[in-house]
Amino acid sequence: MAGCERGRDRGFVTAESALVLPVLVMFATALVYGLLVVAAQIRCVDAARTGARAAARQDAPDAVVEVAREAAPSGARITVSREGGHVRVAVVARPPLLNGLPLDVREEAVAAVEETAGEGP
Repeated sequence: MAGCERGRDRGFVTAESALVLPVLVMFATALVYGLLVVAAQIRCVDAARTGARAAARQDAPDAVVEVAREAAPSGARITVSREGGHVRVAVVARPPLLNGLPLDVREEAVAAVEETAGEGP
């Protein structure tokens, strides 16, 4: 009798594996994509802060965008604006490998404009 029960369970492990393995692969893929999004967000934060510091020092607008672009993910859109005594740098980027999804990461940084040394009255 023990031999008969063993024969009935023979393909059970294969069926379980066929169901579980795709779920594990999808879970691992989602984790990798999540890490890519987080990495792109961190790079946007760094780029916005770097650009805001450069703009606060009253660097040329082209130089501000270039400094921010070096720290930003590739293909990022960078905007610099002045509002009174403050500068605002916004960085918007699409994480790599997610071109098909409508997912953008965005970060802004604001800094007070510094007075330049040696400027006359």
